[in-house]
Amino acid sequence: MKEEEKKIFEILEGKGVRVDCPAAEGEDCENRREAAPRAKKLMDLYYQSLASTSMEWTYWYTRKFEEEDGELQIIRRAKALACAFAHTTPVIYPGELLVGAKTGYLRGTFPMPWLIQSFFVSKSSELFEKYKSDSSSRQAVDQAAELGLGGGNVTADLPGVISLAGKFGLRASEVPMLNKITEYWSGKTIEEIGEKHSRWVPDFEVKNNLTRTLTSRGDSAYTVPVGREVVSYYYPLQMGFDAMIELCHERASQVAGNADGDGVSGMDRLYFYEAAAIVTEGIQKWILNYAKEAERRASLAKPGRQKEEYAEIAEICGWIAHKQPRTFREAMQLSYFTHLALLNEEVASGVAPGRVGQVLWPWFEQDMEAGRLTEEQALELLELYRVKFTAIDLFVSSGSNSVLMGNTFNNLCVGGLTREGLPACNRLEYLILEAGMALPSPQPTLSVLWDERLPEEFVLKCAEVVKIGAGYPAWMNNRVATDFLLRQYGSEGMTVEEARAFSIGGCLETAPGCWKELTLNGKTYEIPVGASNSTSVGVHFISNPKVLSLVLFNGKDVKNDIQLLPPHNKSLDTYEELWAQFKEYYEYIIEVQRRCCNIQHDIWRKKNVPIWQSVLKPDCLDKGLHGGNMGFRYNATYNIETTGTVTMVNSLAALKKLVYEEKKYTLEDMKDALLNNFGYYLSSEIKSNSISEQVRRPDGDRYDDIYGDCLTANKYGNADPYTDSILHEYETWLCGTCANFESLYAKPMYACQISVSSHGLLGSGCGATPDGRLAETTFADASMSAYPGTDKNGPYALFTSAVCWDHSASQNSQMNMKIHPSAIRGDAGTKHLAELAKSYLRKGGFHIQFNVVDNRTLKAAQARPESYRDLMVRVAGFTQYWVEIGKAIQDEVIARTEYEEV
Repeated sequence: MKEEEKKIFEILEGKGVRVDCPAAEGEDCENRREAAPRAKKLMDLYYQSLASTSMEWTYWYTRKFEEEDGELQIIRRAKALACAFAHTTPVIYPGELLVGAKTGYLRGTFPMPWLIQSFFVSKSSELFEKYKSDSSSRQAVDQAAELGLGGGNVTADLPGVISLAGKFGLRASEVPMLNKITEYWSGKTIEEIGEKHSRWVPDFEVKNNLTRTLTSRGDSAYTVPVGREVVSYYYPLQMGFDAMIELCHERASQVAGNADGDGVSGMDRLYFYEAAAIVTEGIQKWILNYAKEAERRASLAKPGRQKEEYAEIAEICGWIAHKQPRTFREAMQLSYFTHLALLNEEVASGVAPGRVGQVLWPWFEQDMEAGRLTEEQALELLELYRVKFTAIDLFVSSGSNSVLMGNTFNNLCVGGLTREGLPACNRLEYLILEAGMALPSPQPTLSVLWDERLPEEFVLKCAEVVKIGAGYPAWMNNRVATDFLLRQYGSEGMTVEEARAFSIGGCLETAPGCWKELTLNGKTYEIPVGASNSTSVGVHFISNPKVLSLVLFNGKDVKNDIQLLPPHNKSLDTYEELWAQFKEYYEYIIEVQRRCCNIQHDIWRKKNVPIWQSVLKPDCLDKGLHGGNMGFRYNATYNIETTGTVTMVNSLAALKKLVYEEKKYTLEDMKDALLNNFGYYLSSEIKSNSISEQVRRPDGDRYDDIYGDCLTANKYGNADPYTDSILHEYETWLCGTCANFESLYAKPMYACQISVSSHGLLGSGCGATPDGRLAETTFADASMSAYPGTDKNGPYALFTSAVCWDHSASQNSQMNMKIHPSAIRGDAGTKHLAELAKSYLRKGGFHIQFNVVDNRTLKAAQARPESYRDLMVRVAGFTQYWVEIGKAIQDEVIARTEYEEV
């Protein structure tokens, strides 16, 4: 046993934790360690909780915002935010050592009606009928959404509780408040203002129809406008809130009344510093309220350990509300409050802790050296950290929930390199990985920034964690990511050394960072922190198979019987003509979406000014510019998201082979088969989008030949040069084309290739495709994963297909694999798994992640979900509880090729 492992083992043995676990469905569970009793108890409490909505934050924000009518927008918003922070009721649960929550509920969140209203208007609202009859594009998306019926999802009204967005429960007593607040914001939302001004864009109606028909998502700034970025905890950890507020006051005095020559006046800087101080003071009061609540609980508790713990919480919160943290626990607590405040400021998904094990290392190291902390105590705190992050919920629409599956994408990364190019992993990161084993939970998800220079024992520890079946850590290629960063941000000053500070924001979005010097007790450390605007904002999720369908049917969406795009009126006599038209339509869709998106985000940055988000990033406070004024160091963060890549590639291969080369079928034959769903009922007719439940029509046998040929045509994932050349041509074109489009900030955009769960939602809006996929069923997941069951030649053949293009030309690419637990059993299995991941990354792959689970368990969990409340799977860039995932996605995960040998 290696020394690192031996230390962990001794810690666990000392806690009386078993290192084995009962068999599940006949399979053993290697090296599964139980969490500390208090963490396990709090996690069990979470399992009994429902996703709940509170109106408290929304009320105080709206009340103060209304009071400040006539004030400058940025100051008005700052005062509203500060008021909401200061009035949020603190709740502390017995046994907690880390405290803080979005609302008074364990699993709570709240709506932000100043952003968008339609999807959370309650069924008892007077406005419900208005939105029910509204033909808005987003409502069509919400109606097509499918969420899991189990776990904490409140998918239907309960006695005394209203279901909002198909997921969140709101007490009926709060409905009148929701109605009143909704009415106040009616006509003032970012959505309504943005739509009004977007009408100036030519083909504006095309944008809404693209969303309505599930061809793409046109609501970039209306749903989750912030996130897919890495947090910087630097200023709170280095300075403390008192010094931050003092700095803002000093800078405000310096810039007030001065005219600057960079296009932003000193007055704009003045207003930003004013707003920054106001919001920081509000967050300070919020933390102090927790100190007061802990003092109150301590005064009521009986003498004993719980009373002492309340007193400790009060002392810690009272200190970190003002000063730099002194201990590892204080640093963890402050970083968590800092993080949570971002999620209260804005509807944000994918706000990542980043390389927090390296950020918090100074406190861990000094506490260990001083004897103030043991590794057992640190491990318990890290387990509690997982509980707190898992309890964070995000209030978004039903359509967005069906893509995110309720996940919040708080990605914690380990590994990577230092500025000098040395391995950055440390002892604390071993414990972070161990906590992920002891207390498996969706949040924070884990990713390893793999590089050849990382120690072998660290890489094997990552592989060991994968084996518990929680779906993490995902593996990211450090070299590919830094190459992308230099390509995208070189014009903004990115260097090789600074590229090494990157981390993953969201599920797998490469996000720029920078190095900051942090001083603690006279010792200086260099830590990696986030330094960019939100990434993955821009053109959202273009459905590649749907675009191909539009090409085949002359711009008409035959599923919805609408002429969606201008007719091209071409005969498509050659494959080259078909491919040229695909590219033409694709670029047209990008341009329509891009222009509307830029207006949406411009309205958002003017109305929902990103204050706390800007305060935290190093350059904003230095320059006096908030993020909307490009105060971030890196602002070329807008992207063009795609989904269904492999379904499209397989479809192009079938068309090229069967229609254009072999001429076995005419294009009209193919279109007829697609229109008639190869002789099968539509998914909507049988009420199931699952690929395993489709039913053939009585007369469907007339399409048997063409259907069979489409199914057996060349498929991606088999080291087949025929399909690989199609993928290579597509990727080379896409990545180059995306750079030709400009964002709101006149920066080049880039390709973002992930699916989350959009392959389910957008698949439901697409008819049958030439690869043999039936109408309305899911696409292939991710961007580099094979369509379920079509990768016949093993994992290394799949890898060969996936790396036929340069992954550094895109922000990301995504590969998911499913491995039977028996294939990686024992120490030898751990090494095989690590070598499998490294083999793909060495070939040039950017990302790979694994589900280590057998289909018997997944099918049993479908049949008896109540017995599998804590079962997690990796979907596409994220881990989620099986019972909270929609059945169509569940069936797609089950259908994925299960490798029994690696």
